[in-house]
Amino acid sequence: MTDERRSVLHSWCVQADWNAPTVTGGEGAFFTDEHGRRYLDMSSLAECMNLGHQHPAVVRAIRDQAERLCFVTAAWGAEPRARLAERLLERSGFEGGRVFFTLGGADANEHAVKFARQASARPRGWVLTRDRSYHGASYAAMAFSGDARVSHQVDAGAFHVEHVPPPYAYRCPFGSASDAECAERSAGHVGRAIDARGAGEVAAVLMEPDAGTNGIVAPDGYWPRLREETRSRGVLLIADEVMSGFGRCGEWFAWQRFGEGGRPDLMTLAKGLTGAHLPLGAVVLSREVAARLEHERLQTGLTYCGHPLSCAAGLAALQAYEDEGLVERSRALGSRMLAELRAMQDRAPAVGDVRGGHGLFAVVELVKDRATREPVSAWPLTHESLEALVTRGRDEGVSFAVRGNLVLLAPPLVIQERDLLDALALLERLLATLEWS
Repeated sequence: MTDERRSVLHSWCVQADWNAPTVTGGEGAFFTDEHGRRYLDMSSLAECMNLGHQHPAVVRAIRDQAERLCFVTAAWGAEPRARLAERLLERSGFEGGRVFFTLGGADANEHAVKFARQASARPRGWVLTRDRSYHGASYAAMAFSGDARVSHQVDAGAFHVEHVPPPYAYRCPFGSASDAECAERSAGHVGRAIDARGAGEVAAVLMEPDAGTNGIVAPDGYWPRLREETRSRGVLLIADEVMSGFGRCGEWFAWQRFGEGGRPDLMTLAKGLTGAHLPLGAVVLSREVAARLEHERLQTGLTYCGHPLSCAAGLAALQAYEDEGLVERSRALGSRMLAELRAMQDRAPAVGDVRGGHGLFAVVELVKDRATREPVSAWPLTHESLEALVTRGRDEGVSFAVRGNLVLLAPPLVIQERDLLDALALLERLLATLEWS
């Protein structure tokens, strides 16, 4: 089998250090390498394989569509594109709105900001995002992201982007004494930041409603208060649901946990939209935002915008979420996972905080000292002991994801409960072997 170590440029790593097995197949919550070794996927690879590996209905839909029509440009209609847009508007309650399809999350976020600026008639309007957020790795998306890994590569101010402190309750930047207080102060700060710029100069606020690989899960009171702060100032709110959508956080879209009071003006999608079977992203615009663009020329485009094969995969994915009750299943299993992790926290001194758990997504933050909350390493560096944990997990047939001081748990929504519990038990055993130097 061809070894890609010398031919492929791999993301988010030192090329000389990259050395991973070649994955040759998968089924459900498991994938298999070239040696026939089977791994339980506890991160959905990149938090995207919500439907598991090789979901038969999605694979069948791709095959069927390929036999009819592989490609047509956006200048022509395509049945799967139209049907998927209708289903997304229906499922999100954005009736009367519109959908713009992209290739993934980064270009979805870039286009959402384009649309917000055009709709608000602020072509260079400021965009407020959070420190320690991630919205993609293209240049504009890097500017949106408050990501220490790439901040030296881009001048956020030149893109008219301002970063505000995150609602990181465990280490609240406002010195809050409770989750509720951190939520209140963090959201209130966004309102003050808008006022400092002048509401007429701010086009949008772009935020993740729940999950993110930054490991910050906002307290429950944050998103509704953020919606109030933006709405009262006439500033559009964009929900980045690239990771948190399609059942990952126990709802079709994470903002729905807060009802109509949490409804954004636009939202961005990718990852679970096709269960990662094919690349596809989307921007969903509300009726009001879409109406502002109805008679204006849209000065943007992508060759593969609304690719028929990807849209067919998206339609099959949405049907699978519904037919198999996976959103509800994620909510139930996520609650069980959170309870197990909280019990683990009582027994494992290295576990400083556990958060998430609204669906099959949870963050375990590790510390050297629980009393002082001293981090294992400076963010975003990953301690070598955590890298060793990943290697030992693979040796035991389980694939864990870590970043910085965090273990990120986001298994496919189809995972069997017994497999989930076995993986959590393994995680606890591995945590007991950690040594901080």
